[in-house]
Amino acid sequence: MTTSRLAIEGGTPVRKQLLPYGRQTITETDIQAVVEVLKSDFLTTGPAVNQFEDNLATVTGTPQVAAVSSGTAALHTMYASCGIKSGDEVIVPAITFAATANAVAYLGAKPIFADVKPDTLLIDPKSVENLISAKTRAIVGVDFAGQIADYPTLRDIAADRPIHILADAAHSLGATRDSERVGQISDAAIFSFHPVKHVAAGEGGAIASTNPDLIERCKTFRNHGINADHRTRAEKGTWFYEMRELGFNYRLSDIHAALGSSQLATLDSNIRRRNEIAKIYDTAFADSEVVTPLATAPNSLNSYHIYVVQLELDSLKVGRSEVFAALRAENIGVNVHYIPVPWHPYYQRQGFEPGNWPSAENAYERMITLPIWPGMTDSDANDVIAAIEKIVHAFRR
Repeated sequence: MTTSRLAIEGGTPVRKQLLPYGRQTITETDIQAVVEVLKSDFLTTGPAVNQFEDNLATVTGTPQVAAVSSGTAALHTMYASCGIKSGDEVIVPAITFAATANAVAYLGAKPIFADVKPDTLLIDPKSVENLISAKTRAIVGVDFAGQIADYPTLRDIAADRPIHILADAAHSLGATRDSERVGQISDAAIFSFHPVKHVAAGEGGAIASTNPDLIERCKTFRNHGINADHRTRAEKGTWFYEMRELGFNYRLSDIHAALGSSQLATLDSNIRRRNEIAKIYDTAFADSEVVTPLATAPNSLNSYHIYVVQLELDSLKVGRSEVFAALRAENIGVNVHYIPVPWHPYYQRQGFEPGNWPSAENAYERMITLPIWPGMTDSDANDVIAAIEKIVHAFRR
């Protein structure tokens, strides 16, 4: 165990340089894929987008996928294409990135926040059951940290009601639960291709579904509500198009799509490496009385977008903020995912008040995200463990 003076108190840091909590890995193959698009006839609405969608459909196990410009755009597009409108209610977990709820508000609907299970921080079906009303039109599971939420139970809760079961799967591309992929066990699922995600396209998102009609609505919505894009019109030799509904410009460029397709080729190895790092952490913290990793449900492959632990604060003389600052001083680039969404000032102004989500709020006060990304070495992971042990020793009651 490291017992030297803490870096935040003037001691020598565990690491000389910061280890970020997440980071993209770009290969020469990725670069070449982008260069080929830059030399082609299409920088957007071209064949690279179609190829990316086909590749994603294979990975998600769904017949079709609609690619869009970001994960947030994917949420907005999915909700709109499911018919969510002003006056509707959509149940989302209190622990998620704000976009899960924000995209509901974009449509004039109201996000209703459910509590989470304390061990996994996935949406708690018991909390959901108590929130369903005549206005509920969708329940959104968030695959927090990289494991798939309990969509079968959510579907049972919504049985015989006109309620969509939707997935914010921004964290879980490539994950499985009972051998099924998220796009197969929800009515639709969205993914994100931000640089810290499993597939780093720079920016980008997608909607996957087993419902081809829903995907067609998504493709129209992303293109201003127009029924044909530029390349389709060019192939048919026509100029004519119709805007059939109000949509947005959420198109993904061929540049991003080409990078995304190239990155998909390493998804499986990426997830294997994330699991290897997670196992190093799991082993180190297995007997800890201070650091508790999140649980993973049985029969699940966790894709470990992030690795979150909860601190047992009764065993420490300080709070999470002090531990966070101390780890940063040791050059461990920890983060926190996430502030409960109803705590944000915007949602406070909508009438949401702290105190209504005990598991989410308790977890927020104790959670820290540790570094995990495929380019990390075992030595990097051991640096994280050494820094935590050093800080726990210094702050232990």
